[in-house]
Amino acid sequence: MNRFLLLLALFIKGISPVFSQQLTYCNPINLDYGYTPIPNFTEWGRHRATADPVIVNYKGDYILFSTNQWGYWTSPDMYRWTFHSRFFLNPWNQVYDELCAPAVGIKGDTVLVMGSTYEQDFTIWMSTDPLANEWKPLVEKFEIGGWDPDFFTDDDGRLYMYNGSSNRYPLYGIELNTNTLDPIGTRKEMYLLEPWRYGWQRFGEHMDNTFLDPFMEGAHMTKHNGKYYLQYGAPGTEFSGYSDGVVVGDSPLGPFAPQSDPLSMKLGGFARGAGHGATFLDNQGNYWHVSTIMISVKNTFERRLGIWPAGFDQDDVMWANTAFGDYPHYLPATDKPGAFTGWMLLNYDKPMQVSSTLGSYTANKANDEDLKTYWSAKTGDAGEWIQSDLGDVSTVHAVQINYADQDVAANRLGKYNDQYHQYVLKYSEDGKNWKVLKDKSKNQTDVPHEYIELKNPVKARFIRLENVHMPTGKFALSGLRVFGKGAGKAPEKVNGFVVLRTEKDKRSAFIKWQPVDDAYAYNIHYGTAPDKLYTSIMVLGNNEYWLKTMDRMKDYYFTIEAINENGVSEKVETLKVQ
Repeated sequence: MNRFLLLLALFIKGISPVFSQQLTYCNPINLDYGYTPIPNFTEWGRHRATADPVIVNYKGDYILFSTNQWGYWTSPDMYRWTFHSRFFLNPWNQVYDELCAPAVGIKGDTVLVMGSTYEQDFTIWMSTDPLANEWKPLVEKFEIGGWDPDFFTDDDGRLYMYNGSSNRYPLYGIELNTNTLDPIGTRKEMYLLEPWRYGWQRFGEHMDNTFLDPFMEGAHMTKHNGKYYLQYGAPGTEFSGYSDGVVVGDSPLGPFAPQSDPLSMKLGGFARGAGHGATFLDNQGNYWHVSTIMISVKNTFERRLGIWPAGFDQDDVMWANTAFGDYPHYLPATDKPGAFTGWMLLNYDKPMQVSSTLGSYTANKANDEDLKTYWSAKTGDAGEWIQSDLGDVSTVHAVQINYADQDVAANRLGKYNDQYHQYVLKYSEDGKNWKVLKDKSKNQTDVPHEYIELKNPVKARFIRLENVHMPTGKFALSGLRVFGKGAGKAPEKVNGFVVLRTEKDKRSAFIKWQPVDDAYAYNIHYGTAPDKLYTSIMVLGNNEYWLKTMDRMKDYYFTIEAINENGVSEKVETLKVQ
């Protein structure tokens, strides 16, 4: 879509021309996340949290529901999200899990919503105008419960529900009467995990499967080209390996055959995890996948959301692209939706200066590319600051400000719609003469993962963020991330790339390569065919990796590329590993 058509489309939808300038986004997506509403989840500190997202495209607008937010978001462009307050419980439902892992479906011109429940009295809600926040019960007390449910309407109008969340039981599916939503027949088993075969399904941060069986949850159905793609999350939401797998069948209730590798997996980089999500179409007909990003510091269930480009190849293999998945990507209403911008991270592990430091929350934790760690100032007062040295004068295209939760006020439980961040972002070529890059000292919105795309890139060596106001707690950042282009050359091609896979456990391999002197990271790409290298792992500051994700019954193909502030190297020739 050219620039004129983009502006025209946004004008027709009533979007201000200011927003038409926004062409990119960056994960985690910048939502006004609520604070966990479950008191015993806050014993290590109050914190923001949500997970288990579903996005549906309803008449050209994107509707996003996720766990326990006491409402939902809508967006015309997948960048600007508007929150709608709504409590989806009836008086007889006295639970904290108001909309835990919600099911969101579309039947005709009606949006259906229901939260997870093991009870048989949860309400299924309906709306024909979700932008106006108009909802009413469709079924007051749903006859069958379902944890992590999903509604799917087939092309013939028949309605199905899938559900399941367990490390012992499979996902289930059942057809529902389209008028009454009563079950037709009994539920059927859809799929049960097979960690003996698929390495990525093993439980544990390193897929070591040492103390629990893997969990299977988060069903979601997509139909494409006459085939049914049942997606599911595994093996545990607190791990970097939290992913969405997919099984494929010729009918909505199976039987299904698994794809060997996850649909969405993000083991490395800043924001890790890509599990328990949903696939949807944008207004240009492109597929996207939204899923859960793990933090799990303040509590196991401290999480965020990410959106990844997705689709189907010529052989109907379903894929989602998480390579550079937490770097800037193009939004749907551009001429390259979902594509990586090529803007590199300019300040990984570079010198940082700060106004003050609280205990062990040191400055380097704001640019170590780990969402789990963070720097904190001693206060949340105006005047606290953090400054990043890029090392050389570079071309800056975007900045992401990821706030962290340190000493959040004790009253922060649930949703707060009147809080905001205020700051001034500056830049300099010499560290002495400063110019304002972005002044949001009067901002009145909640921007916990603020993303600033510059209309006109600037030359800078230093980026400085000055606090004006925090909604609560200390001035703390898990990531001050600067994107653009360095002034040097992209790294050289990697040498000495080897993948060692033994008969002892073909689910696993040891990968090693000769380090590239000017690279700060590497992307390993792999898959079960040389033209299907859909899984990617970013390895930071190392030249080896223990991989434990493979299908033990398949050959694999691998390649690798080096990454620095100036770009990406040529990939090595693809290796076949039996």
